[in-house]
Amino acid sequence: MVSGSLYLSFFGLLFVYVLWRVLRNYILKSPLDNVPCPPRTSFLLGNIPDIAQRNSWKRWRQFVDTYGPVFRINSVLGMHFLHIFDPRAMHSVLIKDAELYPKTLSPTTDIRMLLGPGLLTTDGAQNRKQRKLLNPVFSVAHLRNMTHIFYSIAHKLCDALEARVGDVGREIDVNGWMARTTLEMLGQAGLGYSFDNFDDDTADAYGEALKTFFPQMTKVIPLTMFVGMLSYVFPEWVLRKLLWAIPHRDVRHMMEISDLMARRSLEIINEKRAALQKGDDALVHHVGEGKDIMSLLLKANMAVSEAERHTDEELVAQMSTLILGGMDTTSNALSRILQLLAERPDVQEKLRKELVEASHGEDLAHDDLVKLPYLDAVCRETLRLYAPVPFDMRQAAADTTLPLMTPIRGLDGIVMKEVPIPKGTHILLHNLGSNTNREIWGEDADDWKPERWLGGDLPATLDEARIPGVYSHLMTFSGGGRSCIGFKFSQLEMKVILLVLLSRFKFERTDKPIAWNSAAVMYPTTGEEGTSPEMFLKVTKIA
Repeated sequence: MVSGSLYLSFFGLLFVYVLWRVLRNYILKSPLDNVPCPPRTSFLLGNIPDIAQRNSWKRWRQFVDTYGPVFRINSVLGMHFLHIFDPRAMHSVLIKDAELYPKTLSPTTDIRMLLGPGLLTTDGAQNRKQRKLLNPVFSVAHLRNMTHIFYSIAHKLCDALEARVGDVGREIDVNGWMARTTLEMLGQAGLGYSFDNFDDDTADAYGEALKTFFPQMTKVIPLTMFVGMLSYVFPEWVLRKLLWAIPHRDVRHMMEISDLMARRSLEIINEKRAALQKGDDALVHHVGEGKDIMSLLLKANMAVSEAERHTDEELVAQMSTLILGGMDTTSNALSRILQLLAERPDVQEKLRKELVEASHGEDLAHDDLVKLPYLDAVCRETLRLYAPVPFDMRQAAADTTLPLMTPIRGLDGIVMKEVPIPKGTHILLHNLGSNTNREIWGEDADDWKPERWLGGDLPATLDEARIPGVYSHLMTFSGGGRSCIGFKFSQLEMKVILLVLLSRFKFERTDKPIAWNSAAVMYPTTGEEGTSPEMFLKVTKIA
């Protein structure tokens, strides 16, 4: 339990903090006051009520159509967020001046309290140390050795689906099966651990926690943000106790998910350590054959100096981060592809023809699979138009200016070729906005057209814009030194699953409506009233 004195200290500091913020943000002028912005919805919460809803992607589209690639968002207690998808501004934030724009200036953020110090939540030297140890296991050379594991799991998925759909087809929660499959791929190739045999209709409890992490987090962002703001005063363990003490059902559920993930992560890491102590010969007989990410990370950890070594806390956070980031994004991207293929049977049949003719019923080697042109085009176009992670966030570490490719007109009527950025400003990088920017992609930027990636028909403006993404002119996996370390891992998962699935099954829409919801990772539900991530399609075995 949290003591009464801690409660008093917390609420006293919270009152002082709110008062200071109100005085500073509502009375003092800011250089960002001249940047166009939508009107506040709330005096204290600014535009947060608009953008913290499940269907807020619709509101963002309205904002972008009205204000363009650069505008201001009013946040909690009068704070300013600068929204951008201007390519020159993004290049400055992510590459040219990246040291000026860390993930956060706070010692502890709301997501770090829930995940720990992993790749997603660390900055500076700690983040570089973590990436240095992990980079080799995400290389193409290593992925070639993982491909057979992906195929084995994909075939088990198909066997499980075939047993359930029978000869006439059946409505299946495809999103649930994609989540189970990507978790198992990440489990075996990432941790050397199996979560699921696909025999039961219920998923692993750890998998369910991962699947609901981001939807649940969206419900509690205002409360976790407030607690995270006190990280300059309280250590992280105190902040977690404060979150547990909040008498709110959604916060309690969020903390239960966080604790379950940390507990299971530590159990799996300890099992892996025990296997490592028995030597390489024993590891070959374990899941992942000793080539999984965690085995290699633990080996590398033992070989480096104390200063470069991951702590146990970092290892637990790393595991939760890698599994959470890889499972939710990839499974929901696969769900979106299968939905689009169900809605466009002509595209589904064209893709199936390419896959069957290339594979002849056999598993394709890594290098042959990744080169299939239409499969690649379908994946790229879906990741462009429906980026699973719509936004990224940075915070200015010093007063600076942000250059623009396309000047904007300030509220005073003067054209601005750059935006003054005060220290502490939150920069909201709109990945999806960049991917659908009509000035760069053309007037059909909002259309799903896999063919745009075939035959060299991409607009010349793409090369001129110098979009800083690591993946094919797209911001889907971000860019620079903090880009998604596992984007090639994710693409391989997607292509293996699609090859095996489409060779054996046909996918069609059902009468159940599909709604996509805004969160840190976009997710589907059955209609806008649905509460749990799910997406039903009719799945029929191909004779």
